[in-house]
Amino acid sequence: MSDPLLKIENLHVAVEDKQILRGLNLTVGPGEVHAIMGPNGSGKSTLSNALMGHPNYQVTAGTVTYKGQQIQELPADERARRGIFLAFQYPTAIPGVSLGNFLLTAVRNVRGSANVKPLEFRKELLACMKDLGIRQDFAGRYVNEGFSGGEKKRVEILQMAMLRPSLAILDETDSGLDIDALRIVAEGVNRQLAPEMGVLVITHYQRLLDYIKPHFVHVLVAGRIVQSGGPELALELEARGYDELLRTHGADAAPVVARA
Repeated sequence: MSDPLLKIENLHVAVEDKQILRGLNLTVGPGEVHAIMGPNGSGKSTLSNALMGHPNYQVTAGTVTYKGQQIQELPADERARRGIFLAFQYPTAIPGVSLGNFLLTAVRNVRGSANVKPLEFRKELLACMKDLGIRQDFAGRYVNEGFSGGEKKRVEILQMAMLRPSLAILDETDSGLDIDALRIVAEGVNRQLAPEMGVLVITHYQRLLDYIKPHFVHVLVAGRIVQSGGPELALELEARGYDELLRTHGADAAPVVARA
């Protein structure tokens, strides 16, 4: 068995002095797709932000080990350079910065400026934009300014394609997408799956998992993973909802070790 790509042990995270994650355990191996599901307020977005190093999310206990090294003290930019990528649930606009220049700067920071030639970069960028159904003129537009919800999500996956992460975290990428946009975004993710890459798909609903097939599904309730299983678990959750889990698992529920 290969060494884990990501190992989270007893992770506690607070936001503005409020404890959100309460002893979360999870291991992701290379080539694995894990889905994190759960009701509103369970801590799904807190997990994604904490893994990416958002400064407002304070790790109060536990460890996050990525590629054999603990990273919970590293800033977000260093985590990105090491190969971690987060697709935001609500991508923000960056007025005055074109999408093309934004991506060129990001790619140079990750790959190293000497390894990024402008002509090769442009060829790669246009090919990725075509795959995701993004018009070429968007490269000259300001990042996410005036973009529709679906266009913003496609641009998130475009960033993922250009940055080539080892660990991709997709935080409710399906929110706000119609069925056609969902299919295009999911196909864009699937094209990038590789044996050395791990993916965390954070979602409320089964429909995204019809396109991005997880190996493992975990249920997050009250800041802990309370149930884990295979892809069939997502179908069960879609059928029965979260009410029973909310009744039986609260802040005092014992943590569960989620392992592939």
